[in-house]
Amino acid sequence: MKSFGKFFIGGILFFSISGCKSRSDSGKNLIWSDEFNYKGLPDSSKWNYDVGGHGFGNNEAQFYTQDRLENARVENGNLIIEARKENWEKSQYTSARLLTKGKFSFQYGTVEVRAKLPKGRGTWPAIWMMSENMEKWPDDGELDIMEHVGFNPGFIHASVHTKRYNHIHGTQKTDTLIVKDASEKFHIYKADWTPEKIDVYIDNQKFFTYENKENTDESWPFDRPYFIILNLAVGGFWGGKEGIDDTVFPQKYYIDYVRVYQNRK
Repeated sequence: MKSFGKFFIGGILFFSISGCKSRSDSGKNLIWSDEFNYKGLPDSSKWNYDVGGHGFGNNEAQFYTQDRLENARVENGNLIIEARKENWEKSQYTSARLLTKGKFSFQYGTVEVRAKLPKGRGTWPAIWMMSENMEKWPDDGELDIMEHVGFNPGFIHASVHTKRYNHIHGTQKTDTLIVKDASEKFHIYKADWTPEKIDVYIDNQKFFTYENKENTDESWPFDRPYFIILNLAVGGFWGGKEGIDDTVFPQKYYIDYVRVYQNRK
């Protein structure tokens, strides 16, 4: 879910499994989480909002609102990010983009998100991370743990973006796993991040690895604190590549929990 669109995908794996529950890892400490066991607006001690309707570098069609229950709320143990077809400012859709920037960032560890994805042409949900002190994209790096574009149901993408490896140069690092019921059942999206590599999993099935082979800033900017982003875009260069089906809205993106672990010392 970068600052520009994405048009390339790597090798595709097929995988389908019923939604899994997390297995606790005795070798790791839980350092941050939101279990969404409350009701109302997202916890303001943990989440900030990106706000606006300027397309966010991807020509997205939605306006991201703030503190609006219609677009981001917690109920029945889940965070719900809802994209709606409605006029807001100069946009025809509303949604929300939540991020931990300024509240929580970390360097190395495991991120685990249990989620059920929206569906329909034009939807573009994501779980991703960026540098807490981002100055320039893609030089400061980006990790996409999960992206799903509604015109291609069940195709889950994971990617990294760096100065050397990015879609602008046709050198991006990315892979895809097919999860047929991603919009019907909850699945666990996970990234393990160490100084040596990043592994991305769905329900403990690893499908993407990016290794720190060159040990340079241009290829590995992942040596600094990153924050977490959850959002549901509408349209955009990639999400709207085959148009937007207005009949599918409203669409809901359910997040059961977000957890961050680090190795015990």
